[in-house]
Amino acid sequence: MADSFEKKWYVLHTYAGYENKVKTNLESRAQSMGMEDYIFRVVVPEEEKVEKTKTGKEKVETLKTFPGYVLVEMVMTDQSWYVVRNTPGVTGFVGSHGAGSKPAPLLDEEIQHILDQLEANEQQQADFDAEVGDAVTITEGAFADMVGKITEIDAEKMKVRVLIDMFGRETMAELNFDQVKRLV
Repeated sequence: MADSFEKKWYVLHTYAGYENKVKTNLESRAQSMGMEDYIFRVVVPEEEKVEKTKTGKEKVETLKTFPGYVLVEMVMTDQSWYVVRNTPGVTGFVGSHGAGSKPAPLLDEEIQHILDQLEANEQQQADFDAEVGDAVTITEGAFADMVGKITEIDAEKMKVRVLIDMFGRETMAELNFDQVKRLV
């Protein structure tokens, strides 16, 4: 049915903090209103950040990459536009000019870059198997071959803070995930 139209990605503006609710509402509305052939994927780009609390425990926080925005892959028709536009929590499409106008889709390169970034973040976070308190060897940079202890993990930026003993003093180094290797 939707073969004659082209699937494109659009950006929705939402009320702050309602991104996941909009995703759930939109997926539910697409199904209940028979729009599965027009509304395909709804994505709320997120990244995890791991911090150490004052008591020394790890706290994992999920942060929105684009707070207040949701991505939707859809075929733009009058009906699909109406369903998405009138989903609770959606304040409008980004890139539409005027109340009744249809929005411009994201360029293929833009959405591909966003989706690749999300996939790369997920993969790199999945591959990084160290935790706060683990001993690591630094594999490159000014501190190469030194051993230190992880004090903080920032999954969002894919960085770790490592405490190193240098010249009898403790020194903090901020490194990328790929610059450290966990000691087994």
